Amino acid sequence: MTLKASPSADVLVIGGGLVGSALAYGLAREGVRVTVLDEGDGGFRASRGNFGLVWIQGKGYGLTPYARWSRGSASRWPGLATGLLDDAGIDVALRQPGGFHFCFSDAELTERHKRLSTLRQEIGDYPFELLDHREVRDRVPGIGPAVIGASYTPMDGHVNPLKLLRALHAGMQRRRVELVSGERVAGIEPSAGAHGGFEVRTDRNTYRAARLVLAAGLGNRALAPLVGLDAPVSPNRGQVLVSERVAPFLHYPTLNVRQTDEGTVQFGDSMEEVGLNDFTTTRVLGDIARRGVRTFPMLRDVRLVRTWAALRVYSPDGFPIYEQSAAHPGAFVVTCHSGVTLAAAHALRLAPWIAGGPMPDELPAFSARRFMRAAVPISAH
Repeated sequence: MTLKASPSADVLVIGGGLVGSALAYGLAREGVRVTVLDEGDGGFRASRGNFGLVWIQGKGYGLTPYARWSRGSASRWPGLATGLLDDAGIDVALRQPGGFHFCFSDAELTERHKRLSTLRQEIGDYPFELLDHREVRDRVPGIGPAVIGASYTPMDGHVNPLKLLRALHAGMQRRRVELVSGERVAGIEPSAGAHGGFEVRTDRNTYRAARLVLAAGLGNRALAPLVGLDAPVSPNRGQVLVSERVAPFLHYPTLNVRQTDEGTVQFGDSMEEVGLNDFTTTRVLGDIARRGVRTFPMLRDVRLVRTWAALRVYSPDGFPIYEQSAAHPGAFVVTCHSGVTLAAAHALRLAPWIAGGPMPDELPAFSARRFMRAAVPISAH
């Protein structure tokens, strides 16, 4: 077996998706030598199948630190986008004009008011508006009569998620991060020597580093206990429809429909507990299409060009898990389902902590120890 990367890496990051790549890029910005081990295309690749939203409104209901964490990430997103443009030469198409959550009944609108009002009371600076049909139509002219109102916040935005992943990979490699693809982790051994550290065995090689970050999505469930951590994550399937390119008509992101920077329209945001099944289904895609047409009747005859499904990474309450191992200091677990929204927080706040800096104030709330005392899970959305 080959011994690889032992002298060159301060931190080993397991997982090369949006979460692991944002962390690796942020660590490299801190001057840390990083090696990323990525399973490759044989994994579930949640990062290649998401909606691309930088979404704040409604998040953190039931766990206020998550609302602050998400909003803090959104405020740092312009800095991340600029850094990636400088390092990778890739424009990730960040737009933050605010976003709409459309409602189709009085009950939905009442629930939005309750959720957003509660968050405003808890956080203070949390701008939002509740709009009736006419007010929404004035801002989004194409909506249909079934939309009775909406919530709007100026905090929301979106990016091109595939360009983001490409930019993170290019940016971290420009900063001399070693990205090794096709490496499936077979074992992790905390070093017993005076200097500590970790030895990671894959099917092909062995790697060593002083610090270790588990950012392997659903794989964290099995890997975390090897270093005294807990990551009780499970899959949640989301399906998406993508249309042909159409003339620009939607200048804001919305929770279920968005027009990309390339002109295509995405419809989605289903949530299904189906285990590791990442196939599309006609029934769910039909429901998504009907909701999209109810929202924007003009799209009734638009041609659909592809569909896909992906497995989100969910904790029992939907909130992230960020934790350093008490049994094996230097080992960290990082898992969440909002890899796009939180990319800036991961690169610009979490990475400096992993590199040895102070812990962000919000992080203690995201320890997996909360599940030992939780009674009723509360959805992160």
